[in-house]
Amino acid sequence: MVKAYLRYEPAVAFGVIASPDGNITYDPSGRHLLAPALEKISLWDLKKGLSTKTFAPSAARASHTLGVTSVASSSSPSTSIASGHADGSIRLWDCERGTCEATLNGHKSAVTVLRYNPAGSLLASGSKDCDIILWDVIGEAGVFRLRGHRDQVTDLTFIDSGKKLVTCSKDKFLRVWDLETQHCLQIVGGHRSEIWSLDVDPNGRFLVSGSADSELRFYHVRHEAGEETENWSKWDVLKPFGEIQQQGKDRVATVRFNSSGSLLACQVAGRTVEIYRVLDETEALRKAKRRVNRKKKKDKSSAKESTEGDPNGTIVDPVPSIEVTVSDVFKVLHVLRATKKIVSIAFSPLPPPRGSFASLSLSLSNNMLETYSIDSDKASKLYSIELPGHRSVIRSVTLNPEGNLLLSTSHNAVKIWNPSTGVCLRTIESGYGLCSAFVPGNRYALVGTRTGSLEILDVGSGTTIEVVEAHTGQIKSIVPIPDEDGSVSGNGFVTGADDNDVKFWEYQLSQRSSNDPKQLSVTNVRTLKMDDSVVSVCVSPDGKYVAVALLGDNKVKVFYLDTLKLFLSLHGHSLPVFCMDISSDGDLIVTGSADKTLKIWGLDFGDIHKTIFAHADSVMDVKFVKNTHYMFSVGKDRLIKYWDADKFELLLTLEGHHAEIWCLSVSSRGDFIVTGSHDRSIRRWDRTEEPFFLEEEKEKRLEEMFESDLDNADNRYAPPESVPEEGSVGVPGKKTKETITATDAIIDALDIAEEETKRIEQQKEEERNGKGGVFQPNVLMRGMSPSDYVLHSVSSVPTNDLEQTLLALPFSDALKLMSFLKEWARILNQVELATRVCALLLQIHHNQLSATPSARFLLSTLTDIQLRVKGCQDTFGFNIAALGHLMELNLMRSDAPFRAAKAKVMEIRMRQSKRANPTQVSERKKKKRRKASAEA
Repeated sequence: MVKAYLRYEPAVAFGVIASPDGNITYDPSGRHLLAPALEKISLWDLKKGLSTKTFAPSAARASHTLGVTSVASSSSPSTSIASGHADGSIRLWDCERGTCEATLNGHKSAVTVLRYNPAGSLLASGSKDCDIILWDVIGEAGVFRLRGHRDQVTDLTFIDSGKKLVTCSKDKFLRVWDLETQHCLQIVGGHRSEIWSLDVDPNGRFLVSGSADSELRFYHVRHEAGEETENWSKWDVLKPFGEIQQQGKDRVATVRFNSSGSLLACQVAGRTVEIYRVLDETEALRKAKRRVNRKKKKDKSSAKESTEGDPNGTIVDPVPSIEVTVSDVFKVLHVLRATKKIVSIAFSPLPPPRGSFASLSLSLSNNMLETYSIDSDKASKLYSIELPGHRSVIRSVTLNPEGNLLLSTSHNAVKIWNPSTGVCLRTIESGYGLCSAFVPGNRYALVGTRTGSLEILDVGSGTTIEVVEAHTGQIKSIVPIPDEDGSVSGNGFVTGADDNDVKFWEYQLSQRSSNDPKQLSVTNVRTLKMDDSVVSVCVSPDGKYVAVALLGDNKVKVFYLDTLKLFLSLHGHSLPVFCMDISSDGDLIVTGSADKTLKIWGLDFGDIHKTIFAHADSVMDVKFVKNTHYMFSVGKDRLIKYWDADKFELLLTLEGHHAEIWCLSVSSRGDFIVTGSHDRSIRRWDRTEEPFFLEEEKEKRLEEMFESDLDNADNRYAPPESVPEEGSVGVPGKKTKETITATDAIIDALDIAEEETKRIEQQKEEERNGKGGVFQPNVLMRGMSPSDYVLHSVSSVPTNDLEQTLLALPFSDALKLMSFLKEWARILNQVELATRVCALLLQIHHNQLSATPSARFLLSTLTDIQLRVKGCQDTFGFNIAALGHLMELNLMRSDAPFRAAKAKVMEIRMRQSKRANPTQVSERKKKKRRKASAEA
C-alpha cells in the first residue's frame, strides 16, 4: 500500500511592519497608511498603532518573487490601490473590501514606481526593464508601452491634467511623453548622475528632480505646448528654473510635494529629510525685491568708495529688473533627522492639525514607521509604530511545550508572541540573543547572548530577573535536560559557547530578602572542556547522551550525560555543523552543515545512514517531529524542506520567506512549525488534513522544473532584443503561462465547436431526407450552442491577457473565431468584447487577411458590428445627456450654485488681500482702530 502524508501549508506571517523594498503611501481616504510587508500590504491606523487590514496575493505558493516593490493609491474618489511586485506583475486592490480586482502582467522585471493620473482612470508603471506602461484601471488592461530609456525607470509623474507624463531614469535623462499622440516630446539633460526621483507641485507650476548630484534641479512647466513664447521653444514642456544645493552629501532618494503644495520634502539615502517651504507668488516677489534692494545698496556703497578719490566722479543708480529665482520660491524650513536610515516618505493628504503645515510619515530600514508634525519652528514626532516587529534579524524562535507561546530573539529585544494570531504579547529589552529556551512551567525563559551572558526573563511581567555571566564567548545553544521518560523536567539545561565550554546548569529558587518573593536563579554544576569552539549542543530525549558539534574539525562528538565520557565521534562533513537533532526514540541523529548537506546517523553505532544534498546554501536548522522520523530543515536558500528520515526522501518544499532562514521550531504535537528569517518575519506553517503521495509530489516538482527550464530556454535562445527607438511605443502585455494556456483553451473550444457545427448540419440534412434520429449534443459543451461555447472560452480570458492570447492564435483559428463575431455583437453585454476581439485580430492578421481571397466575404459580414457599436454609442450618449439634464434640474432646485458662488467670492477676496500692498493694509488697520477709539 502506498503511504500517504499530511500536507503543511502557510498559515500566518507576522513581525514585519514595513519592508525596505517598497514605498509607503496613504490610502485614498487619507486616514490610514499603506506600508509594504514583504508580499503583503498592511493598512496601519497611526493613532492606534494597529494594522486594520492586510492585502495579500491569492497565490497559494507565495515566494520572494511576489515581494511588493511599489505602492500607489488613487487620489480620486475611487478606492483603488495598486501594488507592483518583484516579478513584474501589478495588482489592483479595492481598499474597502480588501480584494484583488485584477492582476496585470506586462513588465519583465521588478516594478519600481507606480502613479495614478489625477482622474484615477489611468495608472503608469515603470520598471527595471526600462519600459513605462500605461494601464486602463477601469478596463483592467494595458493601453500602450513607452520605450526609450536606457536604464531602469526610477520615478514618473503626470502633468497638464494627466495629458502628459514625465519620467526619469538611471540614464541621467528626463523624458516628457504626450499620452494622446504616444510619443516623446522632450528629452531633458543636465544631471551628471542617475536621477532617482521627481515630482510636480499640485498647482503644476514647478517640477523638481533629484539625483546623486549635490543639487536639486527645478523646472517651469508649460501646459499648452505648440506656441512659441518668450524664452520658450515651440515644443518644450519643461524649462530649467534653477538649482538648489543640498544640505547633505548623500544622494537624493525621494522628492515629494505635500497636497497643498506649500512644502517640499527631499529624502536622501541616509537619515535626513530636508523640508523646503514653497512661497507663493506674492511672497516670492517680495523676497526677490528685498534681495535686489540689498544688492543695490551694496553696489551703491562700493561705487561710493570708488568715487571718493575722484572729485569729478558721479554715481549712477542701476535699475535692475526684478526676476524671481529658485531661491526666492524654495526656502529651507527644517532638516529632519531620524534614528535610522529612511527608506520612504509620504505626506498626509488630510488637512494638517492646527498650527502645523503638514504631517510627514517615514518608513525606516529597521522595520519602523514614524510620523512627524511639520511646524514653522520644529518637526515633532506624533506617532511611532515599532512594537509589532523586531528591529533586526530574528536569530532564534522557541515554542513552549503547550504551543501557545512563542519566544523570538534579536539584537536588542526579546518578544513573546501568540503563535496562533501573531499578536505580540511582551517586548523585553535584552542583549543580542542567539538562542533561547522556556523554563518548565512557562513562567520564565532563558536567553543566551552574543556577549556570553545568560539572561533570565520573567514571562508574565516582561522583565529581566537576572543576568548571569555564563561564558566568555557567544552562547550558541541552550538545551533543556529531559527526564528518562522524555518529559522536560525542572532539573536543568546545557549551554554551549565559543569559549570551548559546555556547561551544565541547575535551577534554583532564591530570595533576596524575607519580604521579596522567590525568583528563579541558575547554578553551574559541571563543565565539559572541548578542544574547539562549540557550534551546537543537543541532548537525547531520554537524557542519556549529549552531542556537541565543534567548529574546527567539523566533527560531532557524543558523550554520556552522566559521566561525560566520549561515546561516539561522527565525522564526515566537510564544513562546520550548524545544527543537529535527535529523534524521540533515540535511534537517529541528523546533522546539518555549511556544506549544504544533511547527514542521518545511527545513534547506536555512529554509522551514517544517508547523506542528502538538502539545500542550495548552508543548512541553518533541523528538527525532528516528535514521535516520528519526519524532520524539517531550513537554510539560507529561503526554503523549508520536509523529509522522511526512514526513506531518505524529500516530501515537501515550502516557500514564502524573502531572505535566508535562521531558525526553526516544531510544536510538541507536530501540528505546526514556526520559522524565523533575515527578512524579520515569523511564519507559521500548519499541518492540514489533506493527504498527499510521494510519487505525485515528485511528478509535480519535475513539471515545475521543466516549466522553469522552458522559460529560461526561451530567454536564453531568443534573439537579442535591439535597442528600442527614441520614444517608441510597444504592446503593453507579455506572454505568460496563463496566456499560452488560454490560447490552447480557445483552440480546443474552436475545434469542438467546429465539430459540433458539422454534426448539427449533418443532423439537419438527415432530417430533410427523412432519416433523422435523436440528436445527442456533445457533453463537453454543457448544453451551449457552438457560438456560446466559444464565447464562454474567450470571455474567461482576463482583459489584460486577451491581446497576448490572440497574438499566439494561428491564422486559421483566427478566421474561425472571426466567423462568430457577428453573432456575439447581437448580445448587448458582449458588444465591447466582440469589438475588441475584432480590432485585435484585424490588427494582428492585416497582411494575411488582405492577401486571402476567401476572407473577403468574412470581412464584409463584420460591417454589422460597426452598426451595432454605433447604436450602442448613440444609446450611451442619449443616457449621458439625460443624466446631465437631471443634474441641472437638481442644481436648480437647491442652493448649490449660491454656495459655490459664496466660496468663489471668498477665494477672490483672499487672493486680493494677499496681493494688496502691506502699507495699505497697515493704513486700513490704523483707520479702523482710530474710528473704533473715536466711537468709544
